[in-house]
Amino acid sequence: MDHEFNRKWLEDKFENIRSRILKALVQLNDEQVNWRPNHSSLSISTLIRHIEGNIQERVMKGILQQDVAPRNREQELTQVFVSRDDLIQIVKNRFQFLIDTVKSMSSQDFEQVQSFRGKERSNLDILHQCATHYSEHMGQIFYIAKQCLTIQYKTTSI
Repeated sequence: MDHEFNRKWLEDKFENIRSRILKALVQLNDEQVNWRPNHSSLSISTLIRHIEGNIQERVMKGILQQDVAPRNREQELTQVFVSRDDLIQIVKNRFQFLIDTVKSMSSQDFEQVQSFRGKERSNLDILHQCATHYSEHMGQIFYIAKQCLTIQYKTTSI
């Protein structure tokens, strides 16, 4: 099976997510990216750290089978101050890594199956799930940015 359509779709999707998150981040300051609506909600900085942990677990460890430190999901979801500039670098670097990985994958790489949470899933399925997951968190990031900036918020849509 030729996976060129999926490769292009995933590259474009991950680039779109990266671009739109960056457009939201540059509008905010350090305080705003670390603000959360209430104690049980996540901040933008926590959401980005969570995406970073997911990329490490699903792509670096799962797809590329790299030896990475075990993921500590509870720690990544704990509120920790991170500067806006550091978040911008995380988004740029992690999504570029993700895009480069997708570009370099062969059809066989996409079809390779791994066990994840007790289910056999192809790497292609994992990548589509990642695109969905990151899109959901991107929406949360926009919502928080709009709460912080109100009418000064500039849309990230084309």
